[in-house]
Amino acid sequence: MSIDPKIVLVKKASGHTEAFDSKKLMKSLRNAGAEPEAITEVVTEIEDWVSDGVTTSQIYTRAFKLYRQISSSGALLYKLKQAILEMGPSGFPFEHFVGEIFKRRAYDVKVGQIIEGASVSHEVDIIARKDRELILGECKYSHKQGFSVSVQVPLYVHSRVNDIVDKLKKEPQYKGFTFVPWLFTNGRFTPDSTQYSHCKGIKLMGWDYPVGQSLKDQIERERIFPITILSNLNKSQKSALLSEGVVTCSQLMDQPAWLERLGLDKARKAVLKELESLADVSKL
Repeated sequence: MSIDPKIVLVKKASGHTEAFDSKKLMKSLRNAGAEPEAITEVVTEIEDWVSDGVTTSQIYTRAFKLYRQISSSGALLYKLKQAILEMGPSGFPFEHFVGEIFKRRAYDVKVGQIIEGASVSHEVDIIARKDRELILGECKYSHKQGFSVSVQVPLYVHSRVNDIVDKLKKEPQYKGFTFVPWLFTNGRFTPDSTQYSHCKGIKLMGWDYPVGQSLKDQIERERIFPITILSNLNKSQKSALLSEGVVTCSQLMDQPAWLERLGLDKARKAVLKELESLADVSKL
């Protein structure tokens, strides 16, 4: 069976190959808010350039550079997935980032807390409370593309949360509470992990799962952007902020003193301009 010479095979992060599909590129640009003219320009350039063996990461990088020449603020949104990957390698910043999403929903949020269970103590990544709902969340972060959460993780979450809830239900202050287990990742879930979680009542939030309520959807809906999306801060400056729990652009806007602590000189104005640009995007 011969391969259509018009088909270009590109390599995914998993190492597998697939036919290049310009519709996927168009969709990602559209989701970033790109105008039709900009989408056509970028996609046409990529179609003329792409060849067998090119990785999806290389396509993304080139498309981002092209789009940035057209719209700097729009390109920032297009860079979103890569910006999340750059929050690592530790999961600490991602936990705080997820916490910020729930703060936007008026939850009282704590990150990285030790809670006593009926049998043993547990470290819980995200504890979020609103009214009589208590969320007990586990975060699984990876700075590598193509990461998937296997069924072993929700199995582990289920047993841990059950042990915690067995104890909390006996405490008077939690009378009438609903306890909700969550599992968050910047990657994806295997079919087994989603099936098991659904059966056991564990809520999931992955990069593109569930449809309409995924991590990507939440970020775009709430307009909450990681500081790693900023192109005018270098890697060490971003790491310094992340280590202090400053994980979102809105936090940096609210605490501009951090820019002074970083010792920024000429780049300070550029960073502030970039933050203001994102703030304008957030109002759309």
